[in-house]
Amino acid sequence: MNQDPLIIADRSYTSRLLVGTGKYKDFATTKQAIDASGAQIVTVAIRRVNMGQEPGQPSLLEVMPPSDYTYLPNTAGCYTAEDAVRTLRLARELLDGHDLVKLEVLGDPNTLFPHMPETLKAAETLVKDGFKVMVYCSDDPIQAKLLEDIGCVAVMPLASLIGSGMGILNPWNLRLIIDQAKIPVLVDAGVGTASDAAIAMELGCDGVLMNTAIALANNPLQMAGAMKKAVEAGREAYLAGRMAKKLYAASPSSPSSGLIN
Repeated sequence: MNQDPLIIADRSYTSRLLVGTGKYKDFATTKQAIDASGAQIVTVAIRRVNMGQEPGQPSLLEVMPPSDYTYLPNTAGCYTAEDAVRTLRLARELLDGHDLVKLEVLGDPNTLFPHMPETLKAAETLVKDGFKVMVYCSDDPIQAKLLEDIGCVAVMPLASLIGSGMGILNPWNLRLIIDQAKIPVLVDAGVGTASDAAIAMELGCDGVLMNTAIALANNPLQMAGAMKKAVEAGREAYLAGRMAKKLYAASPSSPSSGLIN
């Protein structure tokens, strides 16, 4: 039994790695990579991935049945609160009343940075409508607190721009968000390699969500496995508590007493 589960919206998960389903060459590779990652929660862009809204076309639901994974429909490609709310209501219909969702409202197509006023507006509507909202947001502690106060079940500040692979650019803001939050904090966007995921977890994040870092790796399956290990190692290091950093104060690894002269 896992003694350190990730709890989101009163449900327990053994994996703290969440993985997207986009950008792979086909659904078969998608499934292989996600299985290699050990992820239980998978994100799906309703506007870009067929989940039954295109009859007669290959459906992700056939390859990765919702009985085996927790689906997290997201609003990738939405630039207004209205579009985001409409998209997630469609997702709820397609998934027979599923209410755990990922909200993202983008500010512009160049940076894909979150549009926070529209995000807050959409979050308020969705929470009132009975959705359990995990929300992509800026790494601003004030905005994260507002989203928590609205009733979101998790906040997901970006590490760096979506798809950039630049890693964690502002660890200090992440720590401010983590220290004040009473709901899970997950890094979303910008992870490029395993060390980025490990650093996020060492900072105290509850989990990491990624897509491009795995899907666009030269070997997606191998990278998925590396990310799984990185998230696990980073979490263990956080729980263990790292030694204090000391400037100009070397300390020998072995005891100095009892030396042979």
